[in-house]
Amino acid sequence: MIRVSDPAATVAFFRLIGVEEVRRFDSQQGRFTLIFLAAPGQEGVAEVELTHNWDPEPYTGGRNFGHLAYRVENIYDTCRRLMDAGVTINRPPRDGHMAFVRTPDGISVELLQDGHLPAQEPWASMPNVGEW
Repeated sequence: MIRVSDPAATVAFFRLIGVEEVRRFDSQQGRFTLIFLAAPGQEGVAEVELTHNWDPEPYTGGRNFGHLAYRVENIYDTCRRLMDAGVTINRPPRDGHMAFVRTPDGISVELLQDGHLPAQEPWASMPNVGEW
């Protein structure tokens, strides 16, 4: 579970890496929304739970729970799609295998290529941005 301040932005972020919303639950009494996401074919098996508390509160640290990791079909194409959408690529896929990106709430997400793709520019020479 990760807490999010902007559910729409976070769901849009996960869609960019191929993870879709599978169900949602609103609790009027508890003043929160639970949103469950999964990769295609992983519904009910491997899901991410997003928790949105309706009463605003700041979320800092982002990395205090570790990170999520997702295997992607093509790490370069995925990182390009994310970057074009304004997502920060903290650790670019220089090795054609691994990258780290940030959600709108600063949560670290690792992207993994099955195997290694040959090095490609601009990724091969791109420096890290911040912590990952």
